Amino acid sequence: MKSPEKLAGQDVGIAADWAYDNDRVGNRIHGGIKSHRLVKSAPVTVAGRTGHVVRWRVTTGAGPGGYVQSLVFPSATGAESLTIVRFAFDAGPDAPPLGDMDRIIKGIRPLTDASAGAGSTVEP
Repeated sequence: MKSPEKLAGQDVGIAADWAYDNDRVGNRIHGGIKSHRLVKSAPVTVAGRTGHVVRWRVTTGAGPGGYVQSLVFPSATGAESLTIVRFAFDAGPDAPPLGDMDRIIKGIRPLTDASAGAGSTVEP
């Protein structure tokens, strides 16, 4: 099994490619990725489990570029199963603040958490 840190470090490049390099049919979007730099690499607690987050600042050939992040943490179903959550925020003036990525992480709850409300507000 890969560690959350190692998997997050490998996955962030995939997240960047999907968000800022080539679309699903191979078209170059945003002028492609020109460069990236590491903004954050840190352990993080998610749903009571220790995971790891890696965030890049991506510079593109066109447009403002953006930030991509891969978060990896053990699943609530067992330590051998890892969960990956990817984020992509544009870097333009109307983009959400980067702190929202951290707020979202803090809001992730296991399905067994009564306050998570999994399905409790959905009616047939």
